Amino acid sequence: MKLLFAYSFRNLLARRLTTLLTAGGMALVVFAFAAIIMLAEGLETTLVDSGSFQNAIVIRKSSNSEVQSGVSRDEAAIVETQPDGRPLLAKEVVVLINLRKRGSSGTSNVTIRGVSGAASALRPQLRMAAGRMPRSGSAEIMVGEGIARRFQGAGLDDTLSFAKNEWNVVGIFDAGNTGFSSEIWGDADQLMQAFRRQAYSSVLFQMRDPHQLETIKRRIEGDPRLTLDLKREVDYYREQSEMTATFLRILGTALTIIFSIGAVVGAMITMYAAVANRTAEIGTLRAVGFQRSAILSAFLVESLLLGLAGGLGGLFLASFLQFFTVSTTNFQTFAELAFQFQLSLQIVIEGLGFAVVMGLAGGLLPALRAARMNIVEALREA
Repeated sequence: MKLLFAYSFRNLLARRLTTLLTAGGMALVVFAFAAIIMLAEGLETTLVDSGSFQNAIVIRKSSNSEVQSGVSRDEAAIVETQPDGRPLLAKEVVVLINLRKRGSSGTSNVTIRGVSGAASALRPQLRMAAGRMPRSGSAEIMVGEGIARRFQGAGLDDTLSFAKNEWNVVGIFDAGNTGFSSEIWGDADQLMQAFRRQAYSSVLFQMRDPHQLETIKRRIEGDPRLTLDLKREVDYYREQSEMTATFLRILGTALTIIFSIGAVVGAMITMYAAVANRTAEIGTLRAVGFQRSAILSAFLVESLLLGLAGGLGGLFLASFLQFFTVSTTNFQTFAELAFQFQLSLQIVIEGLGFAVVMGLAGGLLPALRAARMNIVEALREA
């Protein structure tokens, strides 16, 4: 087996240009596959990291997101005064506005979050990068770093106009790799008045015992005075990412299958050419005692090495995407979200597996042809 492996490897090195071109084609396919899956992974990670295992979020029953939810002041007060108490609690309102992007005429939806109470304490990942926190009861706002970079009028000391008011940007905050970096925060009461809202969008609180979620959930959802759903915050944000992430994964798989056809054909042509050029070698190997299965294995190993080389090359290129930040519309909330590509171990395994399958598909028929060669006819061409 070692001899056959060395034979296959030597033949790949002997045909450097052909090997490079074939492996390069496979690398591009793996790169495209990994890029789109990394996009979905980055989106999912960004949203899930926005939530905390210790926090619970309450929204209107059957609402898919905070944007669609409405929690009346009376309902919020009932949640606030539940028997087990709330160490930290915030009543929030979430709305969408349309802002113009920097350096272009395009616009996009942006999430505005009206906060109150312990909103900042409930998100320990948030820190001020510049300026200060907005004062309660004022027309002041602070923006996430992603918003400040991408939208006009969202820099420190700038003024944004929406809801028939002028809002002063007094701070820029860094919420790490979370969805909050793509939000604008202001005083909940001021924003509710400006947008003529009579209800909050959600109530967020920290559970004294995170493992008692089901008990708290039964109490709140079973209260006849309330029409609310309760979810763990990380689960809520995971649901927010599902639609877009699933779409990206399906798109990535479909495009990769289409692109892989060309790569498989290229590998097949390369391997057929290798068989044709080494007919005499194959005859000699068979004459000295190598079985058909050994010849088949040698050419399959060669094609698998091609696929593996292409997979490693594609993943190497894809790894550099982690240094880039992109933005897209979250189909669940219809707001723009900025996030980074994420390369995980699962993506590496899937990428290499796909590359090996391409190599196997491209090399199987040529390997069968080589194994079925007649010894006499093969030696006659020597």
